[in-house]
Amino acid sequence: MDWAALAAQLDSEGHALLPGWLGADAARGLAQRLAAAATARVPLAALGLGRGEALGMDGPLPAPLEAWRAALYLPLAGIANRWNETLGLDGRYPAALDDRLLGPRRAGPARWPCCLSRLGAGDEVLLHPGPAGDAGLPLRLVVLLSQPGQDFEGGDFVMTEQRPRMQSRPLVLPLRLGDAAIIATDQRPFQGSRGHYRVRMRHAIGRVRRGERIGLALDFPAAP
Repeated sequence: MDWAALAAQLDSEGHALLPGWLGADAARGLAQRLAAAATARVPLAALGLGRGEALGMDGPLPAPLEAWRAALYLPLAGIANRWNETLGLDGRYPAALDDRLLGPRRAGPARWPCCLSRLGAGDEVLLHPGPAGDAGLPLRLVVLLSQPGQDFEGGDFVMTEQRPRMQSRPLVLPLRLGDAAIIATDQRPFQGSRGHYRVRMRHAIGRVRRGERIGLALDFPAAP
């Protein structure tokens, strides 16, 4: 992976696209395996996040998610630490993932290490931030596990960027089956004409008009 290019994308846009992260068969197979491994199924309405279903997994992650998280954590922690330093924030993320987070303390929707979303016709995910601060990196890996136009219609992955004293800027990520993206989930620095300033990121999934949309979100917790 070209981390210099990915970091530049994250700095400028708050997301970095990873097209073809999984092949079509691998993406569909992963969706089936994760649904079977889910330890909890929670309506998104119960979480205040819209309509649809969230399938969460507590404890050790199923393959290949553990390998993804191990490979991605260190470079993403470096980006998050650089952002905090630029913004003058004190917090720093450790160079290694804290394995204590894989135990029973991770139970519950607020601390799932990964989550599968299943959205049917009329379902949507409202704008929201992800984990931040000591709870984890302000970065998340999202992967689309179904095919737009074939398995579902609608369901665009949307982000907003709120700059100080400006209207929010919308961003639509053109994800296809097996595509992934690394997204900023809370605040990040933005280079303006007078130096860096703080922007806040939110993300959502637009309303599904037909079929079923399946997506994966993988977080990177850093402290218990």
